Amino acid sequence: MLLQPQDLDALPRLALPQALEAIWQPRRYKVMHGGRGGGKSWSVAGVLLVMAAQRPMRILCAREIQKSIKQSVHQLLQDQIARLGLSAFFEVLETEIRGINGSLFLFSGLQSHTVDTIKSFEGCDIVWVEEAHGVSKKSWDVLIPTIRKEGSEIWLTLNPDMETDETYQRFIASPSPDTWVCEINWRDNPWFPRVLDEERKKAKRSMLADDYAHIWEGKARRVAAGAIYRHEMEALYLDGRARDVPYDPTLPVHTIWDLGWNDSMTISMVQRGPHDVRIIDYIEDNHRTLDWYVAQMEKRPYRWGTDFLPHDGRTKNFQTGKSTEQLLREMGRKSVRVQQRATDVEEGIKSARMLFPRTYIDQTKCARLLECLRRYQRRIHSVTNEPMEPLHDEYSHGADNYRYIALWVPEMAGSTAVQDYQEPEAPDWRM
Repeated sequence: MLLQPQDLDALPRLALPQALEAIWQPRRYKVMHGGRGGGKSWSVAGVLLVMAAQRPMRILCAREIQKSIKQSVHQLLQDQIARLGLSAFFEVLETEIRGINGSLFLFSGLQSHTVDTIKSFEGCDIVWVEEAHGVSKKSWDVLIPTIRKEGSEIWLTLNPDMETDETYQRFIASPSPDTWVCEINWRDNPWFPRVLDEERKKAKRSMLADDYAHIWEGKARRVAAGAIYRHEMEALYLDGRARDVPYDPTLPVHTIWDLGWNDSMTISMVQRGPHDVRIIDYIEDNHRTLDWYVAQMEKRPYRWGTDFLPHDGRTKNFQTGKSTEQLLREMGRKSVRVQQRATDVEEGIKSARMLFPRTYIDQTKCARLLECLRRYQRRIHSVTNEPMEPLHDEYSHGADNYRYIALWVPEMAGSTAVQDYQEPEAPDWRM
């Protein structure tokens, strides 16, 4: 005999935290987020099993990366089946779970799919995306249009990582009207175990406040946990130095370049005051010609200072026979300087750390640079788990550019006639 909605009262072990009572109501997206101990995944597993027992359903349990079934919620569902007394109803197989009424639980990683390969999931009634904070824009863009069955739903459980992550921005920061968003933490779970509460209290005493807020209170991080400039970036935000930084016409605007073609080309636009460094603008792109970058710069109403290039600015292109330095001069850039030699990365990082306390960065025009600095991390040894050299990834180009800024600042022309950078009276950026 199949379970009916009124039979839920007969399953006391399925009792849900009050915060999750609306989970039974139809919504296209159901987003449950929070920290450790809230009972999100355990509750979702129980609800889906009951729903699958009520009527035949096809449920995809997904995550961004799943290299084996052990990385899925397969075991969690198996445990809930036993706890709810549904072992006679569900057959737990190695890679799927089947109900005697035809219900089917499937398990898959999203990253491995393309628009074509994910078509096999078109008939799903519900997709449950666990650890959804790590799902990329590409994966969402592939998955969402595929789940098109009438009345189909997409459920997310996650502890948010970064507030700029695709999932956080799409489903929590700016949810669509057809989204139910539920924040649930340890205090919302009436079955929060005492042993876990003791661990929470120890963590509160020993952890950095930001780590505790993320792990136990489910708050999104502003800076990545392992970021090389983590403490410097936290201070930047705490001091209000990531803000609107207007162009000062009394100061020249210098450009600092990190050259790239297949990799990203980055250009920071910097003004040096007597006691501060102001990064007022930023360009990052790839597969663009040098004249395109110069055209983008010269659209801006700035009084230009010096273009500072890394050591490879004198390297001649095998096609043109000319270096970046030569080409910039031919395009009318009057003051161009090139590093004499490559500098040690670690020495550059030390210089960058020293520059941070007097750096202001425009939060709008330099949003990409800020994101790179918040996520710039080291490679971790697969055996020893020790940090190694900085990762070369999509965020390293902007971080390298800031490192070059730190190295070039002593050479930048500024003005000793202007006063220290003043906070505007209105609007109050502290609010």
